[in-house]
Amino acid sequence: MTKNIPNILLIYTGGTIGMIKDPETGALRAFDFDNLLIRIPELKLLDCNIETISFEEPIDSSNMEPKYWVDIAEVIEKQYDTFDGFVILHGSDTMSYTSSVLSFMLEHLAKPVIFTGSQLPIGDLRTDAKENLITSIQIAALQYYNKPVIKEVCLYFEYKLYRANRTTKINAEHFEAFASLNYPDLAESGVHLKVNNDHLFKPNPRKSLIVHKALDANVAIVKLFPGISETLLQTIFSTPNLKGVVLETYGAGNCTTKDWFVTLLKETINKGVHIVNVTQCSGGSVIMGQYETSEKLKRIGVISGKDITTEAAISKLMYLLAQNIAPNLFKIIYETSLRGEMA
Repeated sequence: MTKNIPNILLIYTGGTIGMIKDPETGALRAFDFDNLLIRIPELKLLDCNIETISFEEPIDSSNMEPKYWVDIAEVIEKQYDTFDGFVILHGSDTMSYTSSVLSFMLEHLAKPVIFTGSQLPIGDLRTDAKENLITSIQIAALQYYNKPVIKEVCLYFEYKLYRANRTTKINAEHFEAFASLNYPDLAESGVHLKVNNDHLFKPNPRKSLIVHKALDANVAIVKLFPGISETLLQTIFSTPNLKGVVLETYGAGNCTTKDWFVTLLKETINKGVHIVNVTQCSGGSVIMGQYETSEKLKRIGVISGKDITTEAAISKLMYLLAQNIAPNLFKIIYETSLRGEMA
């Protein structure tokens, strides 16, 4: 490796971006990332040194789960002092979940961790994989006075760099697959690469990286709908070992005011289960107490998710539940922005 240019580690976990078609069967299969420069010779033009590492068995992102999140975090932890930036190739379906949870797992991160992927395989004639990969590496290699410009977990897709824990996948077919509806883009790739420095996360430079590997998956996401039954919610809230629920409510955090509903939530909270209120809307924020229909939730101790995404909400819940936080502090800490995930 070379010291006078940035050293970037490319981590392939799986996903469409790393697939090529078998010429005989037409089936998609992962290609050998040691031959990356052969497949994408343009990478040689980048002013950085690139090394690659791949999961032994690439994971379809639909099969992603906490143990693989820990694997990714451990790779970064092990290679943190050797490399100046990290690019993680991941299937797009659960990329917002993985990148969000990594933002919480990597406390005091002071280097770029850029997630990217593609809608079409890297060998496809019309693929979006090359641009996503090349620009992600270029962003990870950005430095100012030999210090990384980006110091957080990000997601790059179709010419835009987003704060990872602010993203949601919004389209299964378009190249513009992701959006960050409650936070501005961090950078945009065009003729020039424009970085919005004012919106970048600024960690404490004096603190060392801490990698949190404990996550508690005893959580649930419940999306309210008109007519949701008491029986259904009772079944979910009485799940053994349940510790936290992300409740997707209407609009600015509203829900039914029926007595059985509020009573059930209150009883669940009193049993020690944390309930987080997030909006079903693609953008906007929960403002509990703005309407009568959310005032009761505020009164019984439901946590306000503010403008957090569902992906980041469940990730933050898994992370904080594993921290053994005192019950009287949990709500306060959850409602505090830890990695720029909420306003």
